[in-house]
Amino acid sequence: MTEQEWETATTPKPMLEFLRGKASDRKLRLFAVACCRRIWGWIAHEECRQAILVSEQYADGETTLQECDAAGDAVSLISDTSTDFVVVASSCAVGWATSTGPEEWDAATWSLLSAMESAAYHAALVHEDQSPEQAEQADCLRDIFGNPFRPVVVDPVWLTFTVVALAKGIDSDRASDRMPILADALQDAGCNNADILHHCRSEEPHVRGCWVVDLLLGKE
Repeated sequence: MTEQEWETATTPKPMLEFLRGKASDRKLRLFAVACCRRIWGWIAHEECRQAILVSEQYADGETTLQECDAAGDAVSLISDTSTDFVVVASSCAVGWATSTGPEEWDAATWSLLSAMESAAYHAALVHEDQSPEQAEQADCLRDIFGNPFRPVVVDPVWLTFTVVALAKGIDSDRASDRMPILADALQDAGCNNADILHHCRSEEPHVRGCWVVDLLLGKE
């Protein structure tokens, strides 16, 4: 994959293949969650919503594997008698969250792709076309991973109290509306990196695991 192909991809599949062996488990888990959150309004079962929330928390070490497994078991009871794509998506998201290590890559990748595709399939039931949802998923993937062809190194000078506090708040509160404020704070701290500032001020989707926020908080 070239840089131009990464920037213009309208489906996440080739992007994920490019990231194979390069991406952290955490970021891939958060991408699975982001796909499910995009169909949040269509998720009727509380057990499915809880599984997605627990998967997100587990990705950042905010809950235990046992709690994640329990959430997955609750969804499994529903998925045994349901073919609803939102149930499948949430079940696969929690399945991805509990698959770790390169020896489980195939099973974990299946869960990730199934969560992604199930979310797109459900959207297609409403819009009669998967393409718009797949394009949104590709945008989410770019938000999480940035441009892998142009890695950015944070300058410690940028990490003022205000910048770090804003980044933590955006991360914990899912407050993407504060991203432009973060850009202003970064500029005040001396940051002139065009990629960072543009991303903070863009109207592109910002999800948990956003590459700029992660960069500032030292997360991978």
